[in-house]
Amino acid sequence: MPDTHVDRPAPSAAALEIQGLIERSRAAQAKIENYTQEQVDELIRAMVWSVARPGVAEKIAKFTVEETQLGNYDGKYLKIFRKTRATLFDIIGDKSVGVIEEDKARNIIKIAKPIGVIGALAPSTNPEATPVIKAISAVKGRNSIIIAPHPRAKLTNKMIVDLMREALVAYGAPADLVIAIETPSMEKVNELLKQCDRILATGGGAMVSAAYSSGTPALGVGVGNAVITVDDTANLKEAAEKIRISKTLDLAASCSADNSVVLFEKIYDEMLANLQAEGGYLVNAEEKKKLQNTIWEDGHLNTAIVAQPAEKIAGMAGINLPEGKKFFIVPETGYGPEHPFSGEKLSVVMALYKAKNIDEAIHLTNNIQAYQGQGHSCGIYSNNDDNIMKLALATKTSRVMVNQPQAPSNSGNLWNGMRQTFSLGCGSWGGNSINHNITWRDLINETWISKPLAKNKEIPPDEVLFGDAMKRLK
Repeated sequence: MPDTHVDRPAPSAAALEIQGLIERSRAAQAKIENYTQEQVDELIRAMVWSVARPGVAEKIAKFTVEETQLGNYDGKYLKIFRKTRATLFDIIGDKSVGVIEEDKARNIIKIAKPIGVIGALAPSTNPEATPVIKAISAVKGRNSIIIAPHPRAKLTNKMIVDLMREALVAYGAPADLVIAIETPSMEKVNELLKQCDRILATGGGAMVSAAYSSGTPALGVGVGNAVITVDDTANLKEAAEKIRISKTLDLAASCSADNSVVLFEKIYDEMLANLQAEGGYLVNAEEKKKLQNTIWEDGHLNTAIVAQPAEKIAGMAGINLPEGKKFFIVPETGYGPEHPFSGEKLSVVMALYKAKNIDEAIHLTNNIQAYQGQGHSCGIYSNNDDNIMKLALATKTSRVMVNQPQAPSNSGNLWNGMRQTFSLGCGSWGGNSINHNITWRDLINETWISKPLAKNKEIPPDEVLFGDAMKRLK
């Protein structure tokens, strides 16, 4: 008999570390696998309160800005104090244990079952609320979770995870339901992706690609590059205010921030004046070149400008920014690699386009997002339902926000019915398997019970089923 023994290399230190975390996480998950709905909901309430309560939320917001040097205190505070509350409110009434749905017409009963260990990635741009939202979504489905932060936010992640762990213990649950990778590295992240039961990936394109290629079922997100249309029926003053809110929220750390705004020709001058009154600074041709050379280096986004104040970017670009200006407005006509302002900028910089009508606005939106951001989202300020429907029908997008600030609305807010999340699926357009807002429902298995129908379905006569095809295809 030939010797079939193959020497395999010993597991790396990173692989062994992650294996140990997975074992701890799996043991903790087993202890809540049979928790009741009431027990599960007690845990997620406690987890959110532990980080969002007055005094603690302020501390986290301050610490996050200090560690990451991204965004600003107000934006971080809104996310940890308000977004986490809104997410809890959004899911607390959902039934996630036992029978969660009955379809009486088809005589189907659906039962929720936990998946096991969720491996989650947390980006540096939203490191304050992302761990909380992902953790409560996991625990809502009676799973455990291991969170791998961006190295730039590892201390913020540990602070938040430690607080949630204390809350779990206070309610008699295992602390290891939520575990942080405290010293993250690419090797450890890749091991987590391989060893967990399901991946919840939020972050840069490289991390999402790694998640999809890990061999573990993964929920990923696509690139953002929101395009916002303002038509001639919009309330222009309100639209300008909401665009400013969205563009400057946490200094545009969100992938949902307005990257391009398309104005109907008829209201272009008036709307531009409103945007300027809201703190927008209209750059001239020379300043546009300076800004471009600052934002991109060798064709890649300069990370030094990401989620930074307008005055800092202006200083780097050698632009004399007047006092009170909060974001840049860059006139643009083209799209694609030769027109980098048409892409995602992750900064308080907005490209501005002019369109004759809704058809031209749709043309611009589709071409801008064919370059970057297809499948993610677009928005419109309008009181014309025909224009709204035309835009929604003709664009390759998963979300259309109507008369709402894009950044805080895409992921759900109190003023709309979108599910609360920080994980936005972008469908096949964005290279994702799903295109809805990811919640706890994506972190469970479902058992379907099928009972016989009271009356069997009957296939109708061919004349009814095939209709005109019977005549045409003789």
